[in-house]
Amino acid sequence: MLKIEDLYVSYGGIEAVKGISFDVPDKSIVTLIGSNGAGKSTTLRSVIGLVKPKSGKITYNDVDITGKQSQEIVKQGITLVPEGRRIFPNLTVFENLKIGAYLRKDDYSEDVKWIYDLFPRLKERSWQLAGTLSGGEQQMLAVGRALMSKPELMMMDEPSLGLAPLVVKGIFEIIKEINKRGVTILLIEQNANLALRTADIGHVLETGRIILSGKGRELLENEQVKAAYLGSKKQHAASIPNPVAE
Repeated sequence: MLKIEDLYVSYGGIEAVKGISFDVPDKSIVTLIGSNGAGKSTTLRSVIGLVKPKSGKITYNDVDITGKQSQEIVKQGITLVPEGRRIFPNLTVFENLKIGAYLRKDDYSEDVKWIYDLFPRLKERSWQLAGTLSGGEQQMLAVGRALMSKPELMMMDEPSLGLAPLVVKGIFEIIKEINKRGVTILLIEQNANLALRTADIGHVLETGRIILSGKGRELLENEQVKAAYLGSKKQHAASIPNPVAE
């Protein structure tokens, strides 16, 4: 579905992404893990058109979308749940959901019902100002708003950031449910353990490069990954320097 080839992205004179290549197969869950500054968020921002790559190619369903405007990319079927949720605090829950459907010309009432089924709390708080919701409820709203564009590919940037463990577990159950409904997921997540247990495929980024790739469950057993991201006491001779997860 999504193919990234030899992607380079720079901010000023600093290279944030240095020639990465990977695929996101249709109907899969793919995760990117790595430390702060590894280039994970920059990769997602490049796909959605918020950052223009220096070079390389991004292909979606065999269409070159490299450097296109975000609005065009959303129309193609891609959406982003940004880090920090970025909901509109002075609008109601329902008004936030409507904003997610701003490019649609069809009737989206059934999609609202589906989102309320996924997140019953949002239905209960439909006319409540989004800024008064808890952190977990705001994350639910950010996901629901993204779903309103009827994406084929949903990218998620740190969906568990700042949330209580019980809420995080619920968010990941929802991610799996969304994937079962046919939505492909590209996920950045600070909780490497949970991300790799959820994902079909994982890639480890370090200073703008992919240094490890494999099936999610296989990476969980990799000694380098254990040492750097999963808190393993057993160190590996070639282990990745111990980072703070982004």
